[in-house]
Amino acid sequence: DLYSIIDIAYNPDVLQRAEENPEKMEHLIHLTLKFIEERCNLILSPSYNIESFKLKGSLERMQQRLKGRQVPTPCLNQNSNKELTLDQLLHSTEAEDHSNAPVLLKEGSITRSNVHLIEEITSTEVPEELSTPIYEMITVKDANKKPLKIELKVELPKVSSVSECDLRISKDDIIIDVPEKYKLQLDLPELVDEETTTAVFNKGKGVLFITVSVAKP
Repeated sequence: DLYSIIDIAYNPDVLQRAEENPEKMEHLIHLTLKFIEERCNLILSPSYNIESFKLKGSLERMQQRLKGRQVPTPCLNQNSNKELTLDQLLHSTEAEDHSNAPVLLKEGSITRSNVHLIEEITSTEVPEELSTPIYEMITVKDANKKPLKIELKVELPKVSSVSECDLRISKDDIIIDVPEKYKLQLDLPELVDEETTTAVFNKGKGVLFITVSVAKP
């Protein structure tokens, strides 16, 4: 059967306390198994046997590990029947992991480009077209059907204050301009006296009422 021998070094005080207390010894063994699973990427059985004999490695190999010298990486394959130490297993695992490690380029091998990565472009956004508000215009006449005044009601639901509105009126037309919201230009059915113009804005309903008298002949 294939097997591996892994060397584990314990603190002498910890090992002595574990030998004196069976529960601590069992806990120490389970911690050791978990450590080997994580470091060597293995799946181990939780069951174990404690043998009466002791295995010791060579003094030369122990001195190499303590002095930090690199131990030759063993070839792990199914035909190998050599005993593997924990240090050898860790070196073999690190060697496999390095195959997927990122490659570090030397500073001289990096070509720096002077081309700007962010290109400035002019805005191609088209300003939103101002909408024409809903309106109603009537001509008020006297009993003889003579025009007296013109009343205009304009719905401006997006307007919160009359200060947003720009009202211009002449003898024959009227212009209502709300920047970025509305624009209305109307020809008046009668010539008017622009000096008599009155405008009232109902903030709650968002409606502008305009009244202007018809010019006298």
